[in-house]
Amino acid sequence: MTARAQLVFDFVSPNAYLVWWPLRELLDRHEAELDVIPVFLAGMHKLTGNAPPMLRDAEVKGKNEYAMLEMQRFIARHGLDKYRLHPQFPFNSILLQRMLFAADQDGRAVAFVEALLRPIWEEGLDIASPEAIGAVLAGAGFDAGDLFARAQTDAVKQGLAANTDAAVARGAFGIPTIFVGPRGGATEMFFGKERLGQIEELLAKG
Repeated sequence: MTARAQLVFDFVSPNAYLVWWPLRELLDRHEAELDVIPVFLAGMHKLTGNAPPMLRDAEVKGKNEYAMLEMQRFIARHGLDKYRLHPQFPFNSILLQRMLFAADQDGRAVAFVEALLRPIWEEGLDIASPEAIGAVLAGAGFDAGDLFARAQTDAVKQGLAANTDAAVARGAFGIPTIFVGPRGGATEMFFGKERLGQIEELLAKG
């Protein structure tokens, strides 16, 4: 039975970028499939009482410095040297997430993510510019105008909120959260890009 990984995803998370390509490579090795679950990370934090680590751990001596060390180790290990902290970080991702939800309705969530990840986290794409976002999407074969329009509809807004609520109900509290299991079977939850080894062990069991 084909294994599937469900990645709880918001473009605003640097870790969503960092985990994406290593996770894709891991899943390809095990012939497993990927589903993207669009959520709004700020809403998830509100629901769970969580906060961005840089804020949450600001008063813990040495913790954020160590987190940066681990990030650099991860970047070096996986060859992600083009990563750059976005100049607008932390940016408001609500429009991007609603557009991602709309793309997911079309069965194109993975392609939508891959169209924007590098421009955002390697090239500093202007998140405040619909024109800049639209140009990237059009270049990747998306009808950007359609996605922008659908992102304004109540159905998409409510759908993203429902996705966020459902992810929290399953135990998610941050990104990256990855649910792994056979198609239609029980899943296990993993949090953090450092869990890729554990995910590989699970997939290797078949």
